[in-house]
Amino acid sequence: MGNRGKFFLTKEGRARLEKEFTELLRLKVFKTRGESPRIFHSEDINPEFLAFQEDMDLLDARIIELEEILKDVQLIKLPAKDQQGVVGLGAKVMVEIDGETDELEIIGSLEANPSLGRISNECPVGRGLMGHRVGDEVVVGVNPKIVYKIKKIKY
Repeated sequence: MGNRGKFFLTKEGRARLEKEFTELLRLKVFKTRGESPRIFHSEDINPEFLAFQEDMDLLDARIIELEEILKDVQLIKLPAKDQQGVVGLGAKVMVEIDGETDELEIIGSLEANPSLGRISNECPVGRGLMGHRVGDEVVVGVNPKIVYKIKKIKY
């Protein structure tokens, strides 16, 4: 995950991840303060200890992952006025598909949630819409082929 380059996040998204990171570090300190269950017999590994170790491994993995993300965050900023007629990161795009309109927000993959209309700039639709203007028709897919007609762009 770390080799992908920048992680595009909204200000709210970054704040959420920073809060989670701080809480996980606090939890780790709490859990490692003599909380670890003792192993009773050398041949008999305590299942409680195994569960604890697994928890700590998951906790450490998430802490490392968040550290990597937060190190490479690039905030999604409002483009210059003369660029706001073009679909880019942070744009809310009103599109028409087969006579139906839908609003899609183009954001980074970490915050994407297609069921809420928040799509990644890396997914086929998001990638297809990037750089286009109102009136453009963007074709995504082959079978079925879906045509997105851009009706409105706002930031």
